[in-house]
Amino acid sequence: MFGSLGVPELILILALALIIFGPGKLPEVGRALGKGIREFRKATTSITSEIEEAAKVEEPKAEAREVKQQEK
Repeated sequence: MFGSLGVPELILILALALIIFGPGKLPEVGRALGKGIREFRKATTSITSEIEEAAKVEEPKAEAREVKQQEK
């Protein structure tokens, strides 16, 4: 349903933004939106890398525990 936006939908969104914010504020809104998206991507990348790093650290510990249990 919301899989992709076509050209007509994008034109409609841009026209509505122009009407709502006006031509003077539209560049400011675009910059703020771009900055917000950039910060969101940076945060998600950081969280993803932290989770992957924690998984790499935890993996050898789990293997060591399995070896000790098999020895018993």
